[in-house]
Amino acid sequence: MLGLALRSVRQRPGGFVATLLSAFLGATIVMTFHSMHDTAAADGVDKISSDTLTTAASVVGGYGTLLVFFAIASTLTVNVRQRAEEIHLLRHTGATPAQIKRMVVGEAVTVALVATVLAVGPAVLGGSLLLDAFKDSGQVAGSVHHTFGPIALLSGIAVTLLASAGAAFVAVRRATKAATGAGQIRRPGRARKAASWAALVVGALAVTSTFAMNATDAALMAAPAYGAILLSVGFALVSTDLLRAVLRRAEPLVTALTGASGYLTVRNLRQRAPQLSGVLMPLILFTGMATATLYMQAVENDAIKASGLTRSIEDKNLETLNLIVVGIIVVFACIMLINSLYAATAYRVREFGQQRLAGATPAQVLGGVAVEGIALTVTGVFFGTLAALAGLLPFTAVRTDGLLPHQGLGIWIAVVATATAATLVTSLATARRGLKVPAVQAVTLAA
Repeated sequence: MLGLALRSVRQRPGGFVATLLSAFLGATIVMTFHSMHDTAAADGVDKISSDTLTTAASVVGGYGTLLVFFAIASTLTVNVRQRAEEIHLLRHTGATPAQIKRMVVGEAVTVALVATVLAVGPAVLGGSLLLDAFKDSGQVAGSVHHTFGPIALLSGIAVTLLASAGAAFVAVRRATKAATGAGQIRRPGRARKAASWAALVVGALAVTSTFAMNATDAALMAAPAYGAILLSVGFALVSTDLLRAVLRRAEPLVTALTGASGYLTVRNLRQRAPQLSGVLMPLILFTGMATATLYMQAVENDAIKASGLTRSIEDKNLETLNLIVVGIIVVFACIMLINSLYAATAYRVREFGQQRLAGATPAQVLGGVAVEGIALTVTGVFFGTLAALAGLLPFTAVRTDGLLPHQGLGIWIAVVATATAATLVTSLATARRGLKVPAVQAVTLAA
């Protein structure tokens, strides 16, 4: 089956581009930050520099690892679901579920290995630039040299391979069961719902624990920040059900505003909710993490300024880490979103051709895609904002004795604008490209 997996990758390179890019970026991020562990462990590094580097590697490396798992999982899930008919055909020609699983997991591992090898060079460069940033801010001694060693390399290989193999196994397991049964993709299983509830409960406990702290506690930001992240993860894990619930309630309003075309778009969205959940996950994560982290850091900076105290090395370290985390979230989550949207929309060339043969104009097809993008954006922003507020409000209340931050809506508007632009531009541009294929030719393409 490994040979079959290799041939599949060679014959269908376009289908693996999004997965390769996700794995490449994930491996780059993981190895970049875990190289700080190698650097901190090198000879001649002083304790202060070592502590700064170790903290950066542990905190940001943890965020990066979480995002890598979600990115690869969402992209692979979309990729495997698009091959439902291929898997269905393989089942009817004698292939067993175990053989199909080995083939798809083999494909994922092959792509992950290639991505990890390609990521070594950028990770070395990224680690060196990151170290220079710590030196420029005075948090690390100028005599410290960057080291890319076994911790960075092994962590990159392990995380990328495990995420790829695990996500591929779960996705193909569902696809083979759907092919064996009625051919419908099932709702999220018990394990996923249990993981979602666990993340929501632990996140709520972390957020609530903020009220047990003092305004001057060094770890005050940690509890609400991690709580907001866990709440975002909890919502993302059940994004299919969330999207269906929002669409069910929004259907009358959309129908009243846009008529029959809006009604058909909403019904189509509800039926395609499992496929679109791969797009909704990065939207929720991006909105929740970016909003919570940026606002908390702004509140912290204003509180320190108002107190008249000089910012300590720990304060500078925390701000640097938060800004780096937000930078990672913005870049990586947007790429996750773009990858998932591209994969999901590019696959619909046949569907667009069928709509045009049934009488829809290209403008009407693009209008339907735009409505889908707006529905996804509203859902992702709503639940991401909900998770961010759950962490931000307790932090602001304890740190400033007020309930709402004084920074206004500027940060939130910037986050929402970025999410909206990434969603609509990618989906519309990909759909427009698909519409260039003649309708008759499009409907003959393999789904």
